[in-house]
Amino acid sequence: MAIPSKVKIIDVGPRDGLQNEKEPVPAAVKVELVHRLQDAGLKEIEVTSFVSPKWVPQMADNAEVMAGIQRKPGVRYSVLTPNMKGYEAAVLSKPDEIVVFGAASEAFSQKNINCSIEESIERFRPVAQAAKAAGIAVRGAISCAVGCPYEGEIAPERVALVARLMKDIGVEHVGVADTIGVGTPLKVQRALDATLQYYSVDQVSGHFHDTYGMALANTLACLEMGIWHYDTSSAGLGGCPYAKGATGNVATEDVVYLLHGMGIETGIDLDKLIDAGKFISDFLQRKPHSRAANALLTKRLG
Repeated sequence: MAIPSKVKIIDVGPRDGLQNEKEPVPAAVKVELVHRLQDAGLKEIEVTSFVSPKWVPQMADNAEVMAGIQRKPGVRYSVLTPNMKGYEAAVLSKPDEIVVFGAASEAFSQKNINCSIEESIERFRPVAQAAKAAGIAVRGAISCAVGCPYEGEIAPERVALVARLMKDIGVEHVGVADTIGVGTPLKVQRALDATLQYYSVDQVSGHFHDTYGMALANTLACLEMGIWHYDTSSAGLGGCPYAKGATGNVATEDVVYLLHGMGIETGIDLDKLIDAGKFISDFLQRKPHSRAANALLTKRLG
């Protein structure tokens, strides 16, 4: 498979990146981050999640954030919905896409939502059906696709199972997520191969965490398979809750720097992207978790 000539990036920073922040981030700051990302050329932005504020207090302002965005034509705004109650709240904010999720780890599924993998995906069937009836796209995320904090390495067969179940309930596109960042290129390729049994190369994304510094290597391994959709997070927002002190999502800036260096088109202005990451990092009072951003910010000072 040839390396793709263009790549589409889904920036998950406003949602996946900010959800674990302990201090509240005001809705106006989240809206400004979304505006800066779309101005930098991002066409897919995961904005918020409609989950119980009891579980994820950082996302309690979901409706306010969605209402505050000045939408740009050609940009897709997605939200995470864990159940029908979340979907019913989400649909009022007119998302272009909803995201459902399931783990490829039986232990993870049992510990987090007290049910099996099959049961967890089946719960999303009415959500997917309602979204499709309303003309809203449905994306799925397969978490712990390479490793799990409870049961260690995950067999590709487990990933194939989740992909098949998601296809069965009507999920149109799936992201294969190395949630705890333990993946290495061959393991990640096997997880993607398992998913490609049920989805085409145009319907699959890579979602890599950089806990062990492997996210860019894993991205390159997937580019070699022809995968051209990736979830990334501006400024590398998002800690990994299972690995103390570890960085979470791979930084959008680092992935864009890699892609542009390979002559792959993204439609993203790297300088504006770095400014967006610096904006949210300044608010959080820390440096961006992006090597490319920090190097280029230092260069600007020179």
